[in-house]
Amino acid sequence: MVHERSRRDGGREWWTLPGGGIDPGETAEDAVRREVLEEVGLVVKEARYLQDFPYPSGMTSVFACTVGDGEPQLGPHVTGPEPIGLYWVPLPDVGPGGADLVPVFPMIVAVRLE
Repeated sequence: MVHERSRRDGGREWWTLPGGGIDPGETAEDAVRREVLEEVGLVVKEARYLQDFPYPSGMTSVFACTVGDGEPQLGPHVTGPEPIGLYWVPLPDVGPGGADLVPVFPMIVAVRLE
């Protein structure tokens, strides 16, 4: 699972997953493909809808994606938090939190299947 490290103006850093909003006229799957390409430079080969979760700003749809070859790369910093790093996290290390686990929040995700 690819995780993005971000920083706000105040210097606070955190891990997040690629994702974002749906543009007018886009389907949810179109938005998944666009957001993953924009944020981490990976082409989504297949996007599989998993489920919706309530989120403070509305509803979040979660997708599991297979991506093409290549390594994730930081996209351009346009607005919002500044992206500062990317990391492939093995699925066994992904969890609800803890010293050695990366927390997962309901967002669109890109998963490398091996």
